[in-house]
Amino acid sequence: MTTARSDAGGPGTAKPSAGNPDADGIEALRQSIAACRICRDAPEGGAAFRLPHEPRPVVVLSDRARILIAGQAPGLRVHETGLPFNDASGDRLRDWLQVSREEFYDRERFAIVPMGFCFPGYDAAGSDLPPRRECAPRWRTAVMAAMPQVRLVLAVGQYAQRWHLGRLRARSMTETVLSWRRYLDGDLFPPILPLPHPSWRNSAWLKRNGWFEAELLPELRKRVKTLTG
Repeated sequence: MTTARSDAGGPGTAKPSAGNPDADGIEALRQSIAACRICRDAPEGGAAFRLPHEPRPVVVLSDRARILIAGQAPGLRVHETGLPFNDASGDRLRDWLQVSREEFYDRERFAIVPMGFCFPGYDAAGSDLPPRRECAPRWRTAVMAAMPQVRLVLAVGQYAQRWHLGRLRARSMTETVLSWRRYLDGDLFPPILPLPHPSWRNSAWLKRNGWFEAELLPELRKRVKTLTG
């Protein structure tokens, strides 16, 4: 697997399977993530940078899903509901994938692991802050090692692309997504498909870059159908 660099009780929550060490390992990892408080109790940079609210990691781990959706960080609605991509961005992402909500939240089909597990709060302009800097160094390697069955990583947004593509990432998000064939059909394992964030704030970007819908989305949908069918 390429080396880079759920909330409890909700849909997609992995349950231990008797006699299945992989499932048991996933469950242990899920419980450890659910209990994580480093951004609140021991934040990088000191107490002034602590998470401004109680942590609520929102992650869907799976020992079966062959597609990993590597997002950015939960927004406020996701934080409140404990359900990843449970917002307008999720609606757009599901449209890109051409899957239903039921299919999207089926942990047999998709693992959903953002770069930051908790809602990071807002900046002075009212926009979501970047993913917490503590999450990926602490958890990302263990998460990837726990899901060796993954055959496609959807790197959604610049933060996921930075981690999963490393030095292969282009100078900008647009250039990285434009180079999608290089990452998807090259020698990376699992292959990585970079995507823009499905936020409605990116609607202008989508209009300017018609190749995304005309060329990338058909390939994305074909791969999703193959790997989840």
